[in-house]
Amino acid sequence: MNMKLVLAASVAALLSAGNALADRDLGDKGKGVGSACRGLPSHAELKAALNQAVSTETSGLNLHMWATIVNRDGVVCAVAFSGSNRAAQWPASRVISAQKANTANSLSLDSSSASAGSGKPNGLALSTANLYAAVQPGGSLFGLQESNPVDTEAAYGGNQGLYGTPVDPLVGKKIGGVNVFGGGLGLYGAGRTLVGGIGLSGDTSCADHNIAWRLRNILGLDHIHSVGGVSGDALRPDNIVYDIGGDGKSAGGFGHPTCLNSTDASELPAGIP
Repeated sequence: MNMKLVLAASVAALLSAGNALADRDLGDKGKGVGSACRGLPSHAELKAALNQAVSTETSGLNLHMWATIVNRDGVVCAVAFSGSNRAAQWPASRVISAQKANTANSLSLDSSSASAGSGKPNGLALSTANLYAAVQPGGSLFGLQESNPVDTEAAYGGNQGLYGTPVDPLVGKKIGGVNVFGGGLGLYGAGRTLVGGIGLSGDTSCADHNIAWRLRNILGLDHIHSVGGVSGDALRPDNIVYDIGGDGKSAGGFGHPTCLNSTDASELPAGIP
């Protein structure tokens, strides 16, 4: 028996089953992997939108990307990459993208946060880019990046040949992790309801943010107009802020350094009301 043919057939069967599961219609809000991801984009939808976003945004080094979506509980729902194969991007970026998705989801809020006189009536959207300055030595959130370690077994386990496919071993798991530079955004559905997070990695941190922003917009999960934020822009409340001065300090406390070929953050699409 040719073991290579047997192995190839087994992998093909897994991929076929994964595609069927990932593309199955699970509700009127969209497609997802299992009931935990109902209403979130399927792998096919994520990959198509990612390719479009990467083609549109050419800042930074203009590289290919990894993208991860998590649900509100931090469960990974889809992992995808742009480019011809999974060697066309930085291998480290798969896990980094998942960290960013987890961070943005776990540190953002919607209107359900407000009750009994506390919370935010319109929520609070924080991108991973908004965390950079606050976690530096002397910052108000110093040490945050050490607070929630990645689950390495989830991050690096399973068959590497399935990474970035509908049956990526990360899907269905909680990876954890906190990332504090550009590329992670909360996902806001209709009614400014927070439904999860998205993370992008594979280029400069500024380009990661821009591509994540365009990807969220393409997926229609950027109902962020007037959600609370720290950017000072009601149309883009969780946008990256370039306000770090020559002394290395952020004027508003939530700034991010500029990167190679950084573009004007105000040119990114405005959020949906």
